[in-house]
Amino acid sequence: MMQTAWAVERDAEPGREVLLLVVLEADADSPRAPVAVNLVMDRSASMRGAPLAAAVDAARSLVERAGPRDYLGLLTFDAEPEQVLPLRAMEPGAKAAFLQALARLECGEGTALHEAIERGAEAVRRVLVPGARPQLLVLTDGEPSVGTTLLPDFRALGGKVAESGVSLQALGLGRHYLPEILEALTGPSGTGFTHVDDAEGLPLAVDVVGADLFGEVVSDARVYVLPTGFSAVRCSHRYPSRVEGDAMSATLGSVSRAFPRRVLFTGTLERAEWSLSVTASYTQDNDARRVSLPVTRLLPDSEEGRFVRAVSAELDLVACEAAAWKALGKRQVEAADRALDGADRALFKLARLASPAVPAQRHVDRLAELRRAVERRASQLPPLGIRRAQSEVSRVSISRVGPAPAPVSAMVPWKVGEES
Repeated sequence: MMQTAWAVERDAEPGREVLLLVVLEADADSPRAPVAVNLVMDRSASMRGAPLAAAVDAARSLVERAGPRDYLGLLTFDAEPEQVLPLRAMEPGAKAAFLQALARLECGEGTALHEAIERGAEAVRRVLVPGARPQLLVLTDGEPSVGTTLLPDFRALGGKVAESGVSLQALGLGRHYLPEILEALTGPSGTGFTHVDDAEGLPLAVDVVGADLFGEVVSDARVYVLPTGFSAVRCSHRYPSRVEGDAMSATLGSVSRAFPRRVLFTGTLERAEWSLSVTASYTQDNDARRVSLPVTRLLPDSEEGRFVRAVSAELDLVACEAAAWKALGKRQVEAADRALDGADRALFKLARLASPAVPAQRHVDRLAELRRAVERRASQLPPLGIRRAQSEVSRVSISRVGPAPAPVSAMVPWKVGEES
């Protein structure tokens, strides 16, 4: 494990503030933990045809990736959840049975999402795989129609699943699922959900999730920060965080070879002299570890300093983007325009900082779609645009952004101004 803690002091409104970025990253050659995953697949009527075929192909890729130390199970749901296959070690015979079960899947009617997740979590908790963290991977393309459909119930369920030790990841396919429900379910696990426009994009999305699942090195990662000389400190990412005496802790969850974990703390200075004590804890190879991280103070315009500031700017961008869509949904066009303006400024700041690990380019298309909706005073909001945005907010705000894409051509933001 590589661990860094970088701090940048800068001007703020009012006074001065410090950005503290802690990064936990697994070595590329670290041995991975075994996998224990219950795959929860929607087979409601809306999945008929290409969506179900793509979902089956994606599930096959996970089965083929698994080794004999890995345990996979299959639960499918329409109006009634069914644990088609219990969690079993992926020996050749079990793999063949899994692939046969996938080939027999057919669509039904109804979407009992809440009960499916309850049963899926219960099933994966019954199997102890030493060194593996029990997980659910949920794929759905529709709104819940059987059982509870209330957002608070799904928020409570997400918390219950996480508290039981099960981590939940979700893929939302197409334009009919409710992103608020997937965010409520995955937020407490610190995973976020992934949006997929159509069946053609599903294999790539599952491949990224598979790289995460089959690359986990440590679990139960936490960061503790003890500040001196600050009037207030907050966790800027949406990790579960709390105050413990004079310190603040944030629960980051797992760290895989594909996904470094970042957590940004923002502190308002009370005195000119300040210090931060940082500790990280995690479980690796069934061994609980706790290490102290030296805090390196960076110049704001150094390469590392720009990276820290870029992480902060990206969080500002997706927060403004989410606020703009929310305002549009309430027909509050002036508020949406103000929020979009904030997102534009954050995008321009990202472009100016030019940090390869936090590329501005990946946000351009979504903000262009948002701008079109604001300028047209859209009476009907584009459902795919909203879901793309909410997925990006969900993943960026818990740093689940994966590796940076390949370099792209120079970008010219559509708003210009001075970077603050």
